[in-house]
Amino acid sequence: MKYLIVGLGNKGAEYENTRHNVGFKVADKIAETLGSTFNTTNFGWMAEGKHKGRKVFVLKPDTYMNLSGNAVKYWMQKENIPLENLLVVTDDLALPFGTLRLKGKGSDAGHNGLKNIIEVLQTQNYARLRFGISAEFSEGRQVDYVLGIWNTEESEKISERIDKFTKASLSFVFAGLGNTMSAFNGK
Repeated sequence: MKYLIVGLGNKGAEYENTRHNVGFKVADKIAETLGSTFNTTNFGWMAEGKHKGRKVFVLKPDTYMNLSGNAVKYWMQKENIPLENLLVVTDDLALPFGTLRLKGKGSDAGHNGLKNIIEVLQTQNYARLRFGISAEFSEGRQVDYVLGIWNTEESEKISERIDKFTKASLSFVFAGLGNTMSAFNGK
């Protein structure tokens, strides 16, 4: 069985530690946990490993957030990965900082990366693991906020939250969507 875990983010050093790149950070931790490293490939950086007998591909698209769907579709087709074995890890303004929410389908909720994936795959029926980044910004400052770096309080907690999201991602691979939702949502 093959799985594709996609961490959403933007390429470039200026985005590395921003809230919008938390998907990349979770992908980095998953690859580390699998004992794998990222290699440059088509549409991004890919790490491969095994988790409890299952083949796991971890992708960080280099297409920028708004074109993530192209990378997702390419790798799903190339590796013949079924839709139910796709997990997209992304930031979410609607959730308090560090909140974990796994869903098997849904709208893009205003997230351009998810919007593009839905457009390219022509379905909303794929699993997404949302990482709450809260919405602590004034009117008209959303872009500055999501492309801003973590504040001091968030920085102290981010490592533990990334570990939790890594465990949830690998649980999705082994235990499935329903069991993982029960075990991790809201934790």
